[in-house]
Amino acid sequence: MRKLYAGALLSLFACCPFLFADQVVLKNGDRLTGTIEKSDGKTVVVKTDFAGEVTIQWAAVQQIMSTAPLHVEAQGGKTAVGPVNTTDDTLEVKSSSGSVNVAKADVTALRSDAEQAAYEKSLHPSLLQGWNGGATVGFALTRGNSETKNLSLAFTGDRKTDHDEITMYANTVYATNDATGAIPSTTANATQGGIRYARNFTKRLFGFVSADFQTDDLQALNLRSIFGGGLGFHVINTDRTTFDLLGGLNYTRENYVGLDRNLVALTLGEELTHKLGASTILTEKGYYFPDLNETGEYRATFNAGTITKISKWLGWQNAFGDIYVTNPPVGKKSNDILLTTGLNFSFTH
Repeated sequence: MRKLYAGALLSLFACCPFLFADQVVLKNGDRLTGTIEKSDGKTVVVKTDFAGEVTIQWAAVQQIMSTAPLHVEAQGGKTAVGPVNTTDDTLEVKSSSGSVNVAKADVTALRSDAEQAAYEKSLHPSLLQGWNGGATVGFALTRGNSETKNLSLAFTGDRKTDHDEITMYANTVYATNDATGAIPSTTANATQGGIRYARNFTKRLFGFVSADFQTDDLQALNLRSIFGGGLGFHVINTDRTTFDLLGGLNYTRENYVGLDRNLVALTLGEELTHKLGASTILTEKGYYFPDLNETGEYRATFNAGTITKISKWLGWQNAFGDIYVTNPPVGKKSNDILLTTGLNFSFTH
């Protein structure tokens, strides 16, 4: 009799991992045992002891059995929390207030306690969280028959939530000809930079405020400050592509050597972000600023760039910027172009 009890206890302990683990049964009869972490209604992620995280198509799932509570969200805003069991394409959630049945086809999300806490935190991140972007540095030096040096820097930062978005950028190029008697000795010294905050009013409509700054030594531009705001419309807003149209007003102050200007202008623009394959992101934006003080005068800007990931933190970035003004100071050109390329050091916070 003692041997029988001992054998029963050993069998019970051997089954403990299965008694206290979640299980997912597929329509082809396969069974996975582990911890159900999350589902978005399209796939479900199960963390197993031997294979790590396994992602399964939601349509291939026949049955779910969880021993730990899951946070279930369904169409129409219906929610329930508790251990889950599936019967005939219906999820039975054993909540603290009683059983709740949810059709498997109506499920929009499943989350473990840890995933639910991370999701709720993502809805209200601190200002220092949720940033993506990187910096690019390029440098060239020649000595001998030619004596030049060239430094280029580029920076992009983006923090996007379900409700708003902050974007920042900067491009700068500095180059000199160090040969004796070279005129001009500084061959390039230009910088562009700016920040924009956008807030979603609806799924398509948003408002924005922005500030942009530009300097150009060879154009005798000490500082151009542009402060604007207006409304925008998400024409395309998918995980792969976003395309926005924007319109509003801006106030511009230009400080050239020996010349100051203040003007009010319209802001008309478009912005595009598109994922090219799995590792490259294309960004492009064009703006037109017709002057409301002087009919026929305007400014226009165009920026485009690509970032190609080489590793998690390293990539290759190209950035192009073009600024055109119809009324530069006498003797100065209307058009200025900045092109930077080099290694990009990315960050995520």
